[in-house]
Amino acid sequence: MHTIRVGVNGYGVIGKRVADAILLQPDMHLVGVADIADDWRIKAAANRLPVFASTADARQTMEDAGVAHRGTLDDLLAQCDVIVDTTPKHVAAANMERYRAAGVKTVLQGGESHATTGHSFVAQANYATAVGRDSTRVVSCNTTAIVRVLGALDAAGLLRRARGVLIRRATDPWESHLGGVMNTVVPEPTIPSHQGPDARTVLADLDVVTIAAKGAHTQTHNHYWTLQLTRDATRDEVLGALRAAPRLAFIRMSDGLVALNSTIELMRDLGRPRGDMWEVAVWEDLITVAGDEAYLVCQVYNEAIVVPETIDAIRALTGIVTDAATSIRLTDETLGMRQDFLAPAQHEAPPTPRPAAARG
Repeated sequence: MHTIRVGVNGYGVIGKRVADAILLQPDMHLVGVADIADDWRIKAAANRLPVFASTADARQTMEDAGVAHRGTLDDLLAQCDVIVDTTPKHVAAANMERYRAAGVKTVLQGGESHATTGHSFVAQANYATAVGRDSTRVVSCNTTAIVRVLGALDAAGLLRRARGVLIRRATDPWESHLGGVMNTVVPEPTIPSHQGPDARTVLADLDVVTIAAKGAHTQTHNHYWTLQLTRDATRDEVLGALRAAPRLAFIRMSDGLVALNSTIELMRDLGRPRGDMWEVAVWEDLITVAGDEAYLVCQVYNEAIVVPETIDAIRALTGIVTDAATSIRLTDETLGMRQDFLAPAQHEAPPTPRPAAARG
């Protein structure tokens, strides 16, 4: 089997999770990670991964801080087939010319615009259109969830239109000491919010409008959907469409999973690395269907949901796997993803990621 050589530029919330997911893939080799930091984050990475400096200034500050590195971003690119850019919003767009010059395929994240790559990606929806491309953009956490959930119903021929309210976390937990929303809710200043139009970069015919607000919490987003179906349907039909789709997992209030924090605690109890939830959690016992209308409530773990999509995007760009279902199945098995968090696990727990240097 051909092994894809992958680098990650940006070792933050998404980048560190993508790096660990790459280590689990039998057809990928993590060449290293690049960043500009010289603090505890990159020092922790350097203890187990090859580290590179994203800029010349970063190389000097890393050396001054005693961080062992393998060279510059250019040195990393020279060894890669694919670079995954998980740098902060708008930084990746400025890096694109550098990636093109190095001749590497590129996976960006949802903070960049669709126009930056001309292609936006969610594996279950449009994997085939990314095969062999030079670059793609994995859409944001909320948009990924929208495409997974609404795409499942659309694929079953059940969805006419969708109207959703998104309650977003205020800031990532690791930087909540820097500020955030407290004792209030902050509506986004436009309707529709950006997630609906963004979903149409993947599913062009999706009739969706989203309204969003930031809430006074730091972990996960919450979606509330009012759906008009194409016809009168039963609850079992809606459930069946959702169960047929990958990367959706059911939770139930009857099991005591009554709020966002309880699902987060469940992920820890399941032994998930960093407590991550790669699936969209759908409250099964809240799904309500009345004639041609349906109502859903979902939970989206913003720090982790795009990780499996990024892994699939790597395979699609290189063409090593041309079939979406094959790549999705491999990714999901290596990560240990589930369709029902409290049902018996279908697969053994994935092995602990090994340092890249040990992977030949």
